[in-house]
Amino acid sequence: MTSSTIETVETEAGTARVTWHHAPEPRLLLAVSHGAGGGIEARDLQALAAALPAQGVSVALVEQPWRVAGRKVAPAPKTLDTGWRGLWPALTRPGLPVISGGRSAGARVACRTATELGARAVLALSFPLHPPGKPEKSRADELLGAGVPTLVVQGGNDPFGRPGEFPEDGFELVEVPFGDHSFAVPKRAPVTQEAALETVTDAVIRWTASLG
Repeated sequence: MTSSTIETVETEAGTARVTWHHAPEPRLLLAVSHGAGGGIEARDLQALAAALPAQGVSVALVEQPWRVAGRKVAPAPKTLDTGWRGLWPALTRPGLPVISGGRSAGARVACRTATELGARAVLALSFPLHPPGKPEKSRADELLGAGVPTLVVQGGNDPFGRPGEFPEDGFELVEVPFGDHSFAVPKRAPVTQEAALETVTDAVIRWTASLG
């Protein structure tokens, strides 16, 4: 039986909020934040929070200060990083190795700060490799600069970077077939939405098992 609690954390970027999903016998903590266009209600974040605690991985769903404040537009990357740094003491308080994670813009934050904060690994959900239609504006350097074991879970039809556009080395990549940036699959796709989310959770469960 898992339990959940909500905590507010003061950072230099404002008040953040953490929804904890506690594993009965935790060995790792996955701290994962949302993207610039949504919150922790994202289907993949909720699926991970439901699936991982039974596997010994507690999950902390992190809402950045701008989201808690009710603003519609995410601030500059530097401010996002400031918020994430400010949360780190609360995330490390349970004494577990912390996997730094996020979806989209949150994945970029996790990559940029992983080494500095001492993250055990990085989980990058829907990493925005480039703006849609602008592959020349690559953010591969952020991904490759994480400096810790990194898993990228990417939709096969993600306009921010399809799996084949990513560098070949430096991280593990799992494709969610037919998935877009939110891992939504078309109704006519040969896989169901439930199966797409299972691809995400199965990949993360397997990967976290390899981390110890």
